[in-house]
Amino acid sequence: MNGLARTLRSSIGRKFVVAITGVALLGFVLVHMLGNLQLFLGPEVLNAYAAQLKSLGGLLWVARGGLAAMFLLHVVFALRLAAENRAARPQRYVHGGRVQSSAGARTMVATGLMVLLFVLYHLAHFTLGLTHPTHFGHVQMVAGPRGPETRHDVYSMVVLGFQQPLVAGLYIAAMALLALHLSHGVQSVVQTLGVQSAQGVKRTRRLSLALAWVVFLGNTSMPIAVLAGLVPLPGA
Repeated sequence: MNGLARTLRSSIGRKFVVAITGVALLGFVLVHMLGNLQLFLGPEVLNAYAAQLKSLGGLLWVARGGLAAMFLLHVVFALRLAAENRAARPQRYVHGGRVQSSAGARTMVATGLMVLLFVLYHLAHFTLGLTHPTHFGHVQMVAGPRGPETRHDVYSMVVLGFQQPLVAGLYIAAMALLALHLSHGVQSVVQTLGVQSAQGVKRTRRLSLALAWVVFLGNTSMPIAVLAGLVPLPGA
């Protein structure tokens, strides 16, 4: 236990925590995106998927709690490392710093904090139904084992939300910030975990950019499609 505490108090230990939690969060982002992309398969498929998740009951809340803990660790340790880096280099470089570093590297803290704010809004919007309660209250009638029953109409909630240009624009902007964060974050994780060779720097950079584009295009395809009228409400 003392060894773990000493490790977490070291810069290397904190970098390792940020890397491991970053990998877990990236995995969640990709799985979450794939689940949401079922919007394009219609209300039956997406609502059935959402109902299946809800049926997990307590396990779903355990997963949410674990995800929240990883997110908190990632943010706290990343901010601590950023503060240590600033303290170790109180004066900015006169030349070269901005030329050599990427936009993603220079804005990691800023984009991370803005993504955190977006996550809070996203939870209030689609998980808790606080920002648009009229969208959250839609239900779908389905045939159950004992006759007709209702389930939460996630499909209509998402479509109604993204039909509002301001909401859709906010999601698109947030995904751009997340992609910018990932464009450097993935590369940083690979370097921290020591799975990158000297010859693999360019390959890792390309992987980071590819994953960032996959996340951006996948997640923004939904609000863009709804705004374009390609994903209508049921019966529309």
